[in-house]
Amino acid sequence: MEGEWPKPASIATGAVFLSYASQDAEAAQRICEALRSAGLEVWFDRSQLRGGDAWDQSIRKQIRTCALFIPIISRNTHARAEGYFRLEWKLAVDRSHLISATKAFLLPVAIDDTPDDDEQVPDRFRELQWTRLPAGETPPAFVERVGQLLSSRLSAATLPRTSAVSGAIPAIGQTVPSSLRINPLGLALLVVFVAALAYFIADKFWISKRVAAPQSLTTPAPAGAAATSAVPFSPPAHSLAVLPFVNMSGDPAQEYFSDGLTEELLNSLTRIDELRVAARTSAFSFKGKDTDIGTIARKLNVAAVLEGSVRRSTHTVRITAQLIDAVTGFHVWSQTYDRALGDVLALQTEIATSVANALKITLLADTSSKIEVGGTEIPAAFDAYLRGKKMGRTAVSDADTQATLAAYAEAIHLDPHFAMAFAERSLELTNCARFNARGPSVRATLDKALFDARTAVSLAPDLAEGHYALGVILSEGSLDFAQADEEYERALALASGSPRILSAYSRHAAELGHAAAAIAAARRAVTLDPLNFHVHRTAAIVFLLARQYTDAIAAFRTAISLQPDWVPNYALLGQAQYAQGDFEAARSSCEAARAEEVGQVCLAMVYRKLGRQSDSEAMLQSFRSSVGDIGAYDLAGIYAQWGDIPQALHWLEIALRQRASGLAELKVGPELDPLRKEPRFQAIEQELKFPN
Repeated sequence: MEGEWPKPASIATGAVFLSYASQDAEAAQRICEALRSAGLEVWFDRSQLRGGDAWDQSIRKQIRTCALFIPIISRNTHARAEGYFRLEWKLAVDRSHLISATKAFLLPVAIDDTPDDDEQVPDRFRELQWTRLPAGETPPAFVERVGQLLSSRLSAATLPRTSAVSGAIPAIGQTVPSSLRINPLGLALLVVFVAALAYFIADKFWISKRVAAPQSLTTPAPAGAAATSAVPFSPPAHSLAVLPFVNMSGDPAQEYFSDGLTEELLNSLTRIDELRVAARTSAFSFKGKDTDIGTIARKLNVAAVLEGSVRRSTHTVRITAQLIDAVTGFHVWSQTYDRALGDVLALQTEIATSVANALKITLLADTSSKIEVGGTEIPAAFDAYLRGKKMGRTAVSDADTQATLAAYAEAIHLDPHFAMAFAERSLELTNCARFNARGPSVRATLDKALFDARTAVSLAPDLAEGHYALGVILSEGSLDFAQADEEYERALALASGSPRILSAYSRHAAELGHAAAAIAAARRAVTLDPLNFHVHRTAAIVFLLARQYTDAIAAFRTAISLQPDWVPNYALLGQAQYAQGDFEAARSSCEAARAEEVGQVCLAMVYRKLGRQSDSEAMLQSFRSSVGDIGAYDLAGIYAQWGDIPQALHWLEIALRQRASGLAELKVGPELDPLRKEPRFQAIEQELKFPN
């Protein structure tokens, strides 16, 4: 009968997943009971063990397999930028990218008057029509709607598929008409032919599955707006995204090679004047997702997309590349290359040049030298370098860091003139000193990083990454801000299209008080890498140091929306809210990161402003017990905000003796404002010799 709910036996376990903030448990319980009373299967977690490995495994499985995801939205979810429900929402949004019928998978429910344009709610949820169930009271009409959605999803999974060539293909278990039957020998020959044809097409003429029929692309109209209000898609001329090339080697372990080769090609393209290239992090965010070219282009605001495949053998590599006009959907250019592994460096130049020519960009005479600067022609060295970059990007432990450094060391051993390997190892060593090393090993690690950076610059004076690595270590390891400034400026001049260098330069410029240059570089980095939370985070820090607190808060919120489980960002958001004078908002944000050192520093300041002196003292002691005297610079900031000027200056002088990297912010950091008129503070600032 029409409107009849599916029987429980026909519903997959966990067919409906309810996601809610802990404060909304009662409302969620009402919704759950109403659905279950109709015989619908509901996954509803009432345990207090939300988080950890057990949570992760169970939640990921349920969200991956559920038929309907219902996020429960309220003022509680608005106020809390953290919480495990945020992780559930992210997993659901990620899955929705892989489902063509998104609206049949996500069913947002609001249990109060939270506006449907609330920026704390993911964009994907705001694109959909919300159901209003005040306090979780669930009418029969909503239950019936859920049942119908589940019925449609389950029936869609069993519908017969059609073929553009052969007509309808019967569903499993359906009788095959005699006119479609094939004798065993004919079937065997057909299978062999199809397999051979598929291999030939995949290997020689790799064609993207992402490209839809050619059409004019427009940006989606706002909810409720008329179709005529759609804004035509008009990306900047000569803008490009490079999607991760598909690994066709038949060995998943070779993924690092195809990804690494793609990244090197992307970096080569950024060195071409007039070409604006979307950054790796944003472009690679679509890896493994069946997102069409038009959607990718709109999200990255690019006019063209380059994609392809890589097939590697023992001594050779085959690369198939194709360039697609994102506005029309047409292929602009495609080519297949068969090369020896030792020719990969020159191949990057060849592909980049072909892309530029296809986009009608006039190339300068030194283009090839700019693309190949700092590289290697030794296959084994290149392979070790790519392994190092892959491991460094995902390193989470000391062992991971050491494996990364070992891979770079192998690359350098195989090619002592491999400047890029020296630059990347320098940056990895600097990170190691910052996060992994302890005691005397910190200085030893920084010295090695400085040596590698200077070597990279010596081997390849026009390698932007070498100057960037040298600028980082001179600033953080030596506090030589004047020389670091020269290196950052040189790196930016050599790679003005690199979001990595733009972002690093923007923070350095902000620390020197060059607000206009810092903000301009930060904005350009965000434009080139819009889906990278690190870039938004750096932009937020730049705004914070420039005293533009409203912009800082907005940028931190964007960073959090892109990566809600990176907890330190909540504390940084709290610092911006604190600087703006919104102490209650700062408390809420920083409490989300109270287990982090940066969160404890923030709360030590916030609680004092809120009159919670004992809590403030407790946070200070927690921070000190965690980091000891190494946290001298942060302790100076806490005492400065407490108004204890002698203690603040005492810890600042300790930080100076330690050569603490935090001193890079001394010139502009808002937390040190109470000290700026003190002669002892002015003497420290003068000793650091900040350039004008």
